[in-house]
Amino acid sequence: MIKTIQIRVTLQEAVQEGILVEKAANHLEVSKETVIVKVLRKSIDARKSTIYFNYKLAVYIGELPSENSYSFDYKDVSGAKPIHIIGFGPAGMWAALRCLELGFKPIVLERGKDVKERRRDLKAINQDHIVGEDSNYCFGEGGAGTYSDGKLYTRSLKRGDVRRIFESLVFHGATEQILIDAHPHIGTNKLPKIVANIRETIKQHGGEIHFESRVTDFTISNNRIKAIQLQHGREMTVERVILATGHSARDIFYLLHKKKIALQAKSFAMGVRVEHPQHIIDRIQYHCEGNRNELLPPAAYSLVHQVKERGVYSFCMCPGGFIVPAATASGEVVVNGMSPSKRNNLFANSGIVVEINIDKDIPSYEQYGPLKGLEYQKSLERLAFTSGGRNQTAPAQRLTDFVNGKLSPDLNETSYQPGLKSVPMHSLLPKIIGGRLRKGFQAFGQKMHGYFTEEANVIGVESRTSSPITIPRNDLLEHPEIKGLFPCGEGGGYAGGIVSAAMDGERCAQAAINNY
Repeated sequence: MIKTIQIRVTLQEAVQEGILVEKAANHLEVSKETVIVKVLRKSIDARKSTIYFNYKLAVYIGELPSENSYSFDYKDVSGAKPIHIIGFGPAGMWAALRCLELGFKPIVLERGKDVKERRRDLKAINQDHIVGEDSNYCFGEGGAGTYSDGKLYTRSLKRGDVRRIFESLVFHGATEQILIDAHPHIGTNKLPKIVANIRETIKQHGGEIHFESRVTDFTISNNRIKAIQLQHGREMTVERVILATGHSARDIFYLLHKKKIALQAKSFAMGVRVEHPQHIIDRIQYHCEGNRNELLPPAAYSLVHQVKERGVYSFCMCPGGFIVPAATASGEVVVNGMSPSKRNNLFANSGIVVEINIDKDIPSYEQYGPLKGLEYQKSLERLAFTSGGRNQTAPAQRLTDFVNGKLSPDLNETSYQPGLKSVPMHSLLPKIIGGRLRKGFQAFGQKMHGYFTEEANVIGVESRTSSPITIPRNDLLEHPEIKGLFPCGEGGGYAGGIVSAAMDGERCAQAAINNY
């Protein structure tokens, strides 16, 4: 017999051997000698001074649990019909894997390099301030997620099978813990191996992956995509194209706009990244005076506040993490966050961003039509570049000084390798962002006592939260004007993270194949 139950365990109880079996047996009023438990879900409840681990358990009474088996029916597609996929981030990767399952040959075109070669370009931007425009924290094998954290939490539960994406990750080398944790996370140190395993699965089953193959043009005839032009003059004839280029492939947006292919401006968010010593966040969230209990992971937080009819909220919070330079072109500074699997760095960082209403907030950019949000992003990234010193040094300010409108005489230590420069960010940022951030930080300090502190730095700019453009598609997921073109993932405006992008990639692969 199998029963599914919910139990709670205090920190004091958690150190006791066999506590889950004991509590499960007591809950079901059976002998613990007859019980085997399997953890289905685990979360932490730290809302009050007594902290609990919440467990969802499968309890096996008088029988053994079956072995976990994660397998996928990937077919040999060497001679199958092709589906061309532009971009090898999460959307492109899972589109390719779905093609293997459905018996079609994925041909992937990725502008960047594989994960191993990509490391050299990340070292160059961190240490030498050199931005590789096709290989960086956003572009390359695995997309932005590979080298910027690997958080798997998603609210997109109605768009596809979340469990299926997680099991695919486990199949390719991720720990089974991601199937259990309420807020699963892989870690930027482990993702490259998983990404490389996915690449090998695709190649071993007859798919193709072409790195350093940036798309420069499309051939369109009679409103149907016919061919793709690549850098260095190469051309590929195509029938079905999944466009999974990510939210930072601005050249693709410009190309589509130049060819008069419909685009739509969409609302997005921009702001800064705030960095605290991790022990401050631990103390606030876990109600502890000294170091956190060793059973507890580095604490995270999620904050939101309304200021003048716009949301101010935390985004991509990275406990025990690093801030990294996420620029994709010279002349811009962009910051993002990541964490290793153990989340054992000394700092916690999070994007704190302000909702930008595309129809109301940037009227001076109307001249750019559907590209107005993109141009607004670029203007603040260029401002960050010039104010930071015209390299990858980022403009920064102490949190309290930012709110109080004072230049910081010095800055706190930081995890951001290219370095920080003290600037008056409170006056540099537009009022629609800076003014709301200042009110938001004050509110966050009231919600989390100790959060508003001079020990935190505000670092700019956090500008790539999502695409400022939607590439429209119809109910069949095909562009309404261009037959054979399937906009996908974050770049298309249809996802907001690794899991939602992966699910959208699967859906677009299914749609492209149904279109045959």
